Amino acid sequence: MSARHPAPKQLQPTSFAFSAANEAEIKKIIAKYPAGRQASAVMPLLDLAQRQHDNWVPLAAIEHIATLLGMPYIRVLEVATFYTMYNLAPVGRNFIQVCTTTPCWLRGSDQVLDACRSSLGIGPGETTKDGQFTVIEVECLGACVNAPMAQIGDDFYEDLDTASTTKLIEALKRGETPKAGPQSGRRSSEPLSGLTTLNAGGGGE
Repeated sequence: MSARHPAPKQLQPTSFAFSAANEAEIKKIIAKYPAGRQASAVMPLLDLAQRQHDNWVPLAAIEHIATLLGMPYIRVLEVATFYTMYNLAPVGRNFIQVCTTTPCWLRGSDQVLDACRSSLGIGPGETTKDGQFTVIEVECLGACVNAPMAQIGDDFYEDLDTASTTKLIEALKRGETPKAGPQSGRRSSEPLSGLTTLNAGGGGE
């Protein structure tokens, strides 16, 4: 079952309603837009629905959002199916999105996927039998300078290779939350070779 396609009917709830806390948040979100432009809130509302509903958006939530924003159902569904940030079917508790766009591929994203296959026994678009892990391939996640990288939940893990990806997965299996960011030891997106200018050994004035 792919997270990019709606879950089968037997998994779809018959109705959906936002929690009281999310209802209050929705009012704040819609208030950011001019009158008549409330459809602009469709993406943050889909995100709220996904976070409330165990990291996936059921069709009932899409219908509810369409009603809230005065939009045709099909327009909300178009948004939900276009962006890979929205899951339309259940995914694992640890949702691993591996970037395989050109910069990450050139820097070794195949190693990242191979480590997932080796450690979890699943490939892209699959979920482990215990429901703990889902792996998918995605387009550019915007951290090209630290390629290859993957997004797990809301966190970016960068400078990955076979060993560091395996280490991440093993930590997740133990219920730990690995430190996000570069896994190579460098800070942020500074050069892998270390500082080359504006350092104590430089020849500037």
